[in-house]
Amino acid sequence: MDEDGDDPYLWLEELDSPPAVRWVRERNAETLAAFAGDGFVRTKNALREVLDSKDRIPYPDWYGDGLYYDFWQDAAHPRGLWRRTTPEQYRRDEPEWDVLLDVDALNAAEGENWVWGGATVLRPGYDRCLVSLSRGGADAVVVREFDLRGRVFVEDGFMLPEAKSDVDWIDADHIYVGTDFGPGTLTASGYPRVVKRWRRGTALSEAELVYEGHVDDIAVSGGHDPTPGYERDFVGRYLDFYRSELYLRRATGDLVKIDVPDDAGCDVQRDWLLIRLRSAWTVGGVTYPAGVLLATPFGAYLDGRRDLSVLFEPDDRTSLRSYVWTRDHLILTTMTDVRTALQVLTPGASGWQRRPFPGAGELDNAWIVDTDPDNDDSYLTASAGYLRPETLSLGTVGGGVEVLKRAPAFFDPGGMEVRQHFATSADGTRVPYFVVGGATAAPTLLTGYGGFEISNTPHYSGVIGRGWLARGGTYVVANIRGGGEFGPQWHQAALREKRVKAFEDFAAVAADLVARGITTRAQLGIEGGSNGGLLMGVMLTRYPALFGAVVATVPLLDLRRYTKLLAGASWIAEYGDPDDEADWAYLREFSPYQNVRPDRPYPPVLFMTSTRDDRVHPGHARKMAALLREHGYDVSYYENLEGGHGAAADNEQAATLWALTLEYLWRELRGAAVVCGE
Repeated sequence: MDEDGDDPYLWLEELDSPPAVRWVRERNAETLAAFAGDGFVRTKNALREVLDSKDRIPYPDWYGDGLYYDFWQDAAHPRGLWRRTTPEQYRRDEPEWDVLLDVDALNAAEGENWVWGGATVLRPGYDRCLVSLSRGGADAVVVREFDLRGRVFVEDGFMLPEAKSDVDWIDADHIYVGTDFGPGTLTASGYPRVVKRWRRGTALSEAELVYEGHVDDIAVSGGHDPTPGYERDFVGRYLDFYRSELYLRRATGDLVKIDVPDDAGCDVQRDWLLIRLRSAWTVGGVTYPAGVLLATPFGAYLDGRRDLSVLFEPDDRTSLRSYVWTRDHLILTTMTDVRTALQVLTPGASGWQRRPFPGAGELDNAWIVDTDPDNDDSYLTASAGYLRPETLSLGTVGGGVEVLKRAPAFFDPGGMEVRQHFATSADGTRVPYFVVGGATAAPTLLTGYGGFEISNTPHYSGVIGRGWLARGGTYVVANIRGGGEFGPQWHQAALREKRVKAFEDFAAVAADLVARGITTRAQLGIEGGSNGGLLMGVMLTRYPALFGAVVATVPLLDLRRYTKLLAGASWIAEYGDPDDEADWAYLREFSPYQNVRPDRPYPPVLFMTSTRDDRVHPGHARKMAALLREHGYDVSYYENLEGGHGAAADNEQAATLWALTLEYLWRELRGAAVVCGE
């Protein structure tokens, strides 16, 4: 397409127009017909067994009432059960669960297609919650108050119509709410611009105004910390994806801004303010580098003192992945060359004390599942590796660790190994990647993301294991710039006009795989979703000679119009603004939709998306597929009717999408289908 000309496929952005719906149905029918054989069905069924397995770990949430909460989906409950149990029951192989909400039964009763969107539980009462339900898995949700004791929705309780709402409890009779209050109350990104305090028994239109942001902000929100003795209220304003402002809301309604850099993350827990820097900051005569985590007494900081303690400082190989509080301790998760380690920090009269934490094995990944800071210093931790299923453990800081659950193995790892290599990108940067599989050259699935400071860490996937590795394939994960594997600088190295660095990194990994004899160009397939779908589109149009096949899921592909579609305006800080001539000057160079050309050696490509994705518009994938078809390229397309940005609303849909992905790549890279387990 002419990058500055009229868009011939603009009509495909009309979500439910008859011509667009007809086009989608025709493409879906073509794609499904191509996979109509028994091989695809058996592969899909094998993956469905993984997703529905009753031996999976039910990862719990702690809300502070001493119970374990879990949301569970399987073959008998495709839309899921929200349930809870006691710690004693949870230790059993088959716990007795108290079912709070059966979403399938709710759908049958109400004639809806609800998808679970989570719950916000009232603390410290633990008898009410605000349940979020979306139609088909969209980001927009309906919010309804639920009685945890009676296991029913509260008649005349808090309820919000469908919107991208943000809610939090203040007390049993008041909530903070950001939602669509009418014209002018949403940002350009479609999120709340206004936050109000809503009292039970009154109309939403009567809610008290707390704060108004700007239309060009991403969103605003209000929140309440109910920690006994530390009850506080906060208002957050999110200027863009990486800049925000946090305000303490006094009892009088006055707002006190927390004076930290607007690109820093900050968190208040009991006596402490934590500040996580994305850029260097000079304060009190000291300069702290990007990636540092600082701590300071919150009250003293509000009074103007700047006594900061460095809790973590990065180096060229090590970054902070996350942190979480117990009641009296702080647990850090760090990464060195994308390998995780954990440590415990404890504040005291003589400063912060540091102690080691039981970590993960070589090339494995460990993380904190949850803590219960309202009550004690216990924690739930999990670990896994590409070839090692998850283990979930319960521990107490300074005490012992008890293994609670071990996930089953869904494939035989015999003859497989995990290796880490480093490719050299175009500018000389060393880019790490993991290789999982056998020692000989094989069809290879390479994936990556490279955006929004999100890290790709080792994980166990029964779907990839059974659907790819077990049939002899090799799986590769690239840790390219734009992600968070080496802290904020790794992310910022591929922001906006520097985006091409992420693309060069991925291309370098692809070339390195071939140079090492791990695979060949014809046997190298790639897959990515969302921002990773943009990556796939760039690989297709910019580096077509490197790959044998491409799969892009819920992809972002038209950078000329992305800010005008759904939540696209919220990503300007990541990519740039196409309406700014200076930004469009570089965006036009790699925007996939604008860079489709005739008579290029494009490999076969499959696009998959969801009609109900209200984050990345399905028009991106629709238009790209149509344009490639116009030029006669080998392109397949599948659009799930539900699923939101996750593309699937239940395990049946997820199994279909994964089976399409893996079967498509295997056929293109091997020339014929090989069924899982054969």
